[in-house]
Amino acid sequence: MKRFVVIVLLNCILLAERANIYAQVLLKDTVGGASVLLKNNAACNFIAMGDWGRNGADHQRQVAEQMGKTAADIKAQFIISTGDNFYPSGVISEFDPLFRYSYEDIYTAFSLQWDWYLVLGNHDYKSNPDAQVAYTKISRRWKMPSRYYSKKFFIYGDTSQQVLIAFIDTNPFIPTFYSNMEYGPQVRSQDSAAQKRWLIKTLSDPSPAIKWKIVVGHHPMFSGGGRTDAYDTKAIRNSLKPVFDKYGVDVYITGHEHSLQYIRPAGKTHHS
Repeated sequence: MKRFVVIVLLNCILLAERANIYAQVLLKDTVGGASVLLKNNAACNFIAMGDWGRNGADHQRQVAEQMGKTAADIKAQFIISTGDNFYPSGVISEFDPLFRYSYEDIYTAFSLQWDWYLVLGNHDYKSNPDAQVAYTKISRRWKMPSRYYSKKFFIYGDTSQQVLIAFIDTNPFIPTFYSNMEYGPQVRSQDSAAQKRWLIKTLSDPSPAIKWKIVVGHHPMFSGGGRTDAYDTKAIRNSLKPVFDKYGVDVYITGHEHSLQYIRPAGKTHHS
């Protein structure tokens, strides 16, 4: 039996899931009116967040401080970003000062010095998305080897129990972006069909060690917020839902809405 729980800390989203005794157990319970975390160290523990790069403004510093405490408490192995890493208009090069002022100087806790796996949001497309790819060679913890990529994580160090995570670039899957004055120049160089073929190949991995399939992107497929019927939400749903259904994606983690949501539509995939 699966259990999927999300916990919010201001703008920070924590993802938790449980398939069996080897998978992640991070539950939020209520005891005497207070919320407590029930942890299991024999798990793949991580933090997921999105829409964050703001030069420390909009409570970014306060969220970062709490993230450091929580990451230490649950012994987070890595951090995931769901995009819009730099507001308002991305970065222009791998030497852009925003890498320092919105990232390096903000997330300073020792518990946040592990690997960060990131995807691109629409705001990141307003300047130079490849600058964030290039920053991978400068920062020890910043991991974005390309605009989309995948990685397998071991559950509590057990190589026979793995979580497969596909980190995708949702921007090319939104047709309206190709004619958009801000996003168009960077989107038009991308091949959405090639990315979809790559995603299908990645999710088709037959390894019996893979116990969970997770996809991380910026734009949601379903939403209970202001973008429920938005063109970008519909575009992602039309393009990717058949792939998720066919290849058994367990969880789709996104940002973009600036709110904590958990949606379980018909089918296997949980949406957060």
